[in-house]
Amino acid sequence: MDRSDAHGHIMAYSTLIRVWLLLLLFTAILVFVSKTFHEALAVWAMLILTPLKAGLVFFYFMHLKFEKTFLKAMVIVTLGVLIVFIGLIFSDLSFR
Repeated sequence: MDRSDAHGHIMAYSTLIRVWLLLLLFTAILVFVSKTFHEALAVWAMLILTPLKAGLVFFYFMHLKFEKTFLKAMVIVTLGVLIVFIGLIFSDLSFR
């Protein structure tokens, strides 16, 4: 029996290793920026690189890449709503 028939889709190990290495690189960049530069730059680096890391995990390790467009849209909308609510919670700090 072919493995692709039994499991639907199989991603090559080389792809997973490349994505994992990219995640390690992003983590190393975040650590380097937080230790070397001003904390304002570190926050911006985290705000930019952390969603990219999460997207890589969603699409490759959680296999969202192979799902239908509707499910992808639902995940993006859900994360967007979560970001809005977290932003509203933290906006309270500016009005104290």
